Amino acid sequence: MLSNGRIQRLEEAYSRPFVLRVIRQHLDEVRLHIARGEPAPTFDQMAESVCALAHSIIEPSLRRVINATGVILHTNLGRAPLSEESTAAMEECARGYTNLEINLDSGKRGSRQVHIESLLCQLTGAEAALVVNNNASAVLLSLSALAKRKEVIVSRGQAVEIGGGFRIPDVMRQSGAKLVEVGTTNCTYLSDYEEAVTPRTAALLRVHSSNFVVMGFTQAVALEDLIQLGDRYDLPVLDDLGSGCLLDTTRFGLGLEPMLQQSIAAGVGLAMSSADKLLGAPQAGIIVGQRSLMDRLRRHPLARAARIDKIRLAGLATTLRHYLKGEAESKIPVWRMISESLEEIEERAERWSRLLGDAASVVEGESMVGGGSLPGGTLPTRLVAIKGRGKVSQLANQLRRGSPMVIGRIEKDLLLLDPRTILPEEEEALLSRLRNLKLS
Repeated sequence: MLSNGRIQRLEEAYSRPFVLRVIRQHLDEVRLHIARGEPAPTFDQMAESVCALAHSIIEPSLRRVINATGVILHTNLGRAPLSEESTAAMEECARGYTNLEINLDSGKRGSRQVHIESLLCQLTGAEAALVVNNNASAVLLSLSALAKRKEVIVSRGQAVEIGGGFRIPDVMRQSGAKLVEVGTTNCTYLSDYEEAVTPRTAALLRVHSSNFVVMGFTQAVALEDLIQLGDRYDLPVLDDLGSGCLLDTTRFGLGLEPMLQQSIAAGVGLAMSSADKLLGAPQAGIIVGQRSLMDRLRRHPLARAARIDKIRLAGLATTLRHYLKGEAESKIPVWRMISESLEEIEERAERWSRLLGDAASVVEGESMVGGGSLPGGTLPTRLVAIKGRGKVSQLANQLRRGSPMVIGRIEKDLLLLDPRTILPEEEEALLSRLRNLKLS
């Protein structure tokens, strides 16, 4: 194998130890196929397979794609795209050393949380703040630090699975807290919580149903009433908000998404959320609330295990500054997409359709927020509908595999592209890909 010309060129491009490992891996697979009675490949075929395997290992598998699905916070596509300023801040921190944990005035060791805490406190009105790896980490840390070997009361309708196997009962178990479910799936009353309080109760937990809606005959306890009950028994209310919204979503024709600052104003002990959903920042878990509770979280061993890195910290801090400066809707891509008018989207769709010719047309449709936010919430949009020469699935497959990769959605034998989720700087590359496919 090593004497094959293609393998020798592969060695020149990479290293011999790497090429040897790939050859041995492939030969092991070939032997298994032969043992099952399959014909042995030729040396040329094996050399071709080795080269393909080597390239698949070395070439980056995580690449940028153009999201034409109309799902703004597409979990499978990485959720929130970042503002130019946030991306620049992350790149700047990645290029060299930073003052991550050093106090430049004293020259002594500091805390990485100082770069973010004051921003979150300004935005939410909280006494203290802490940022960790993601919201699952935020919930796990809060329960572990405040309720280990004690009871936490939650409505049965809120003992939910958020996605990817993240279930509130499982997190409770891992934290060492005991889950006490009250009420029923559709109806829970304040008296249900009060009757469940015992000397072993450590907290009351509210979990926002961020990725589903229960309709019909329902009853839930208002956060303010839950906080009053907590005050009566000296119990903190922990509020898992999920998406981490800081803007009023009803202004954009969407349903009401709970905001961090509202929870703090209501008097919760701790409010927890993601950063890479409606906040529009890199992946992180945000915890804001009372200083006395936050101090217990800071001292817990899990705080170090779940801490955020310098690169995402820089991106999150820059994103939060957009909110403080009142420029979130113009700077943060998620909010630019949500606030874009139907007239603007229609103009873009019509222009693309004209450039693509007879194979494309403009149809009415809906964009989704996605990412476990605002379930059922949609925004009216205009879609570019493309007819393929053959099966439309083949056209979608071609777009996914090319460069740049384009992800659309298929409905009624049409490939649909939603301008709302396509960034302005991606338009020319998208149209070039489509023109090269010779659609008409």
